[in-house]
Amino acid sequence: MIVRMWEARAEPYGFDDLLDWVCDIALPEFGHDPLHLSSEVFTSTDHRVVVISKWRNTPRSMPEPPPTLLARPAHSWDFTQVDR
Repeated sequence: MIVRMWEARAEPYGFDDLLDWVCDIALPEFGHDPLHLSSEVFTSTDHRVVVISKWRNTPRSMPEPPPTLLARPAHSWDFTQVDR
């Protein structure tokens, strides 16, 4: 399993719109992908939106959010579970 963490910092005026975009537009694109296991969305008080998605393998990239909502470009990282 691969876990992808995607993070974007919104402009203060764009936080609600970015969160709506993630939940209503970006994440539904994963719903029909058989490699997608689950996704969770988190927010912070400094206008960040984080998506943690779990994949069987080969995670799909999040689509690019509307740039007018972002304080800086979005970032993503992939992780694998440590079995000790």
